Amino acid sequence: MEPRFTLTDNEIGAKFAKRFGTASLAIIQSPLEKVTQELVSLRVSQINGCGWCVDIHTKDLAAAGESALRINLVAAWREASVFTEAEQAALALAEEGTRLADACHGVSDETWAQVRKHYDDDGIAALVALVNAANRLAVIVHQKGGAYEPGMFAGLAS
Repeated sequence: MEPRFTLTDNEIGAKFAKRFGTASLAIIQSPLEKVTQELVSLRVSQINGCGWCVDIHTKDLAAAGESALRINLVAAWREASVFTEAEQAALALAEEGTRLADACHGVSDETWAQVRKHYDDDGIAALVALVNAANRLAVIVHQKGGAYEPGMFAGLAS
């Protein structure tokens, strides 16, 4: 499968990408731990089948010093003992918020209570806003994973 379209080669797409990157700074600079941001982003990217985003988040986790064990177990986090209760709550929220079509109830009250137990309002806002939009863009245009280098987007949104 070849990429269909390069969003940033188009004037409207380039404007959107710049604004999307700027909006992402609110999450990146939030008090939500960077590792939690990346674990959630990786899980949502796996669910959405976004190779580009899986590439980014696995490499950023590795560059941040996360073990291969934790990175590899994100896809099966419910069956793993390597994630904290707070990370499990964040991953549950991410899954339920991503799989809206699979479960008509959306995010369960139980999951919401666990998230509330571990995160303040700023952390919750960051979790809720996190990653699905980027996945949707990359999957639609068939953006391929494999070429990302950690830090390559560091200055784009500023």
